[in-house]
Amino acid sequence: MTRFAAVGLLMACAVGSVLLALLVSPWWWFAGAPLLALALTGVYDLTQRRHTVLRNYPVLGHLRFFMETLRPELQQYFVERNYDGRPYDRDTRSIVYERAKGVAAEEPFGSERDMDERGYEFLVPSMAPAQVPEEPPRVRIGGPDCTKPYDMALLNVSAMSFGSLSANAIVALNTGAARGGFAHDTGEGGLSEYHLRPGGDLIWEIGTGYFGCRTGDGDFDPRQFAEKAAHPAVRCVSLKLSQGAKPGIGGVLPGGKVNAEIASVRGVPQGETVVSPPYHRVFSTPRELVHFLARMRELVDGKPVGFKLCPGSRTQFLAVCKAMAAEDITPDFIVVDGAEGGTGAAPLEFADHLGMPLTEGLIMVHSALTGTGLRDRIRLGASGKVATGSDIVKRLVMGADYTNAARAMMFAVGCIQAQRCHTNHCPTGVTTQDPYRARALNVPDKAARVERFQRNTVQSALQILAAMGVRSAADLNPRLLRRREDHGRFRSYAELYEWLSPGELLAAPPGSWAADWHAADPDTFAT
Repeated sequence: MTRFAAVGLLMACAVGSVLLALLVSPWWWFAGAPLLALALTGVYDLTQRRHTVLRNYPVLGHLRFFMETLRPELQQYFVERNYDGRPYDRDTRSIVYERAKGVAAEEPFGSERDMDERGYEFLVPSMAPAQVPEEPPRVRIGGPDCTKPYDMALLNVSAMSFGSLSANAIVALNTGAARGGFAHDTGEGGLSEYHLRPGGDLIWEIGTGYFGCRTGDGDFDPRQFAEKAAHPAVRCVSLKLSQGAKPGIGGVLPGGKVNAEIASVRGVPQGETVVSPPYHRVFSTPRELVHFLARMRELVDGKPVGFKLCPGSRTQFLAVCKAMAAEDITPDFIVVDGAEGGTGAAPLEFADHLGMPLTEGLIMVHSALTGTGLRDRIRLGASGKVATGSDIVKRLVMGADYTNAARAMMFAVGCIQAQRCHTNHCPTGVTTQDPYRARALNVPDKAARVERFQRNTVQSALQILAAMGVRSAADLNPRLLRRREDHGRFRSYAELYEWLSPGELLAAPPGSWAADWHAADPDTFAT
């Protein structure tokens, strides 16, 4: 029974009860009045355009909002946790919702975080705060071989594919990006009209399936790639080696979500489950990887080209660094994806047990590039549960130049973490190809929330930087982020992690890096 039929039946019952109350017995008002109220509520839910859940689930959807009013009492049971088991400072999803809606972020009674717990972290405030800049800074993406650099925002939409997300969700994300002046990563599912129509800046991600630029047998098609990458909305191209939630495995799009439109965008058969290969066909060694990146940059006529990975082996990444140095070829950017990232398309064990968490992965990549003298040619992006201004600042302290967010952007567009992404039955129309569910997602309203969330979150990051006495991200250093090791003892990130100086690996690798450095071979990915 559809939502319209359900509300229609409810209205019929209400009208019948009211007639019986008027014509037979006033006792029928005990049934007629509640039924009439529910019927009118159902009509309102179907016609309003603010809440997707109510449009898809009239009347019943109000139970969800009732449960939200109990959140403070239930929070201890539903609080999300970081990858190391520590709870967030607050319910992160609520923070995102509030910022997306423009609700004031101030709350009474101070922090809900247990500051006595081991592992508690804090950013160091200054006794001489700086002024908050009037305009958010931007990061220039473009190395020595790039002729069309791009100025990246501090927070951008991370990779989420059309197919995994509905058309309306993609349009809302890209419209928000266009209004807010930040970038939108397409994910590996191809370049669709829904990415291009709103006019937002795009990072076109190419995965192992080469969707949107693949030959009939699944190889990379340089002609298709060059034609599509020439679109003015495509500002950067990213080659996906792996992602945090599923390193070492290809993505899966269930056949039920592969309609004719998605099949056309991806270049795959309609109705068949799409399984991306776990590895690339176009290269098999670090040296071949960097040459393919150079080829991609030629095909896109000098636009920035980079790659994304979830690090695992330091030896393997050092092999890529050696290949870059030997061939004098560097990407314009690298996105480090933490193992705590989310997905609806991978086994749980991969999400839980493979790959480095973002903190360790980001610091390792930053130090490896610094130690090989390549850091100043490459910009670093960070993604993996980035949702707040403090998340952005922490990642900048760890070596990132900018950040990307996926899950938080999904919250902003209406996701309630129903975890039905793989079933095609998403209740909010975000991760479904069911046109009846997806059409309930109101694009103008959700686009405004995406833009508002990004703006407010970046503003929060700038306020934190100012409170730390920092005038630009370049002034940050690892001493400004500290972690409680034990009662009464805090250690800064400068003490907790090893930070290499420029060219140190080339001159004299420190003992803790020496074995990995000597084992790294630019002609093999062996560990």
